[in-house]
Amino acid sequence: MSHKIVVAVTGASGSIYAKILLDKLFQIQNQWQELSIVMSKNAKEVWHTELGNEDYNNYNARFFEKTDFSAPFASGSAKYNIMIVAPCSMGTLGRIASGVSDDLITRAADVVLKERRKLILMVRDTPYNLIHIKNMETVTLAGGIIAPATPSFYSLPKTMEELAATVVDRILDIAGLDISTYRWGK
Repeated sequence: MSHKIVVAVTGASGSIYAKILLDKLFQIQNQWQELSIVMSKNAKEVWHTELGNEDYNNYNARFFEKTDFSAPFASGSAKYNIMIVAPCSMGTLGRIASGVSDDLITRAADVVLKERRKLILMVRDTPYNLIHIKNMETVTLAGGIIAPATPSFYSLPKTMEELAATVVDRILDIAGLDISTYRWGK
């Protein structure tokens, strides 16, 4: 199956996750027919702060502004079947959980949920307060998947990129994409 994927990047810390996610998606281009990206202004600032560059401009994908409600994935008829928010801020989580579609990211998430397609939120914060937990519960009950940016260590990652990739690989697995990654017991 060839997927139509939207990746949203919010202003939460963790730009390395977004970068590795996009890099890995381009390594498996044969598994998707369309990739669209929407980044908040804060996401671009955090990327520059954390990664020291603006390499998000180098991806050959369709980019949309947060205010562009004419983007194809703002409608269920476009049949985008996977949306990954990486990293996902608690504010974005809260707006999605409340059904507040005040920008393209939250509108697209609302569309994915209403169409019963795959929404994966890589939440990136700690600790969680009760509001965060209840918002995660609400999104989960609505069909979304909460996948915290919690790395694993059994593959013995040696670099920060390898450590972050343990989270990204799990996200890609959850999305149903076929990737080469560490598998427990193999």
